[in-house]
Amino acid sequence: MSVDSIEKLFIEELKDLYSAENQITKALPKMAKAASSNDLKKAFESHLRETEGHVERLLEICKILGTGPKGKSCEGMKGVLDEGSSVLHETAEGDVRDAALIAAAQRVEHYEMAAYGTVRTYAELLGQAKIAKLLEETLEEEKAADQKLTSIAQKVNVRAQQTA
Repeated sequence: MSVDSIEKLFIEELKDLYSAENQITKALPKMAKAASSNDLKKAFESHLRETEGHVERLLEICKILGTGPKGKSCEGMKGVLDEGSSVLHETAEGDVRDAALIAAAQRVEHYEMAAYGTVRTYAELLGQAKIAKLLEETLEEEKAADQKLTSIAQKVNVRAQQTA
């Protein structure tokens, strides 16, 4: 399919996000298991539940639009997650690994915030107010997850620095 309109671009981006969110649901349990900090484990587990909700929202949006969510692989998220998984092999267990996991998770969050902000704007342009609202809800949850990670990092990074 040639993407020759904002409508088609919107649908392609939603499919890309659906792929990204599904990749994240597979990565978060591994990240939680690798984390030493209880706060970080809990944040990853909590965000997994939110991410499952993001997948459900995307399914609802696709239903509203009369399209399926599948058919695209988010190569950008695959790369970000692959890079993040290398942290597990390159860092020693403990605070330094936790600091690296937070950095990797924040890269994921920033990728998602950019993508959700874009598709929300497309929805607004296309007069899809209900869809825009659903996308805004997810965007706000991604921002909150990023802020939570920043808060955890403020403690973890200090501990990691002290162990060096």
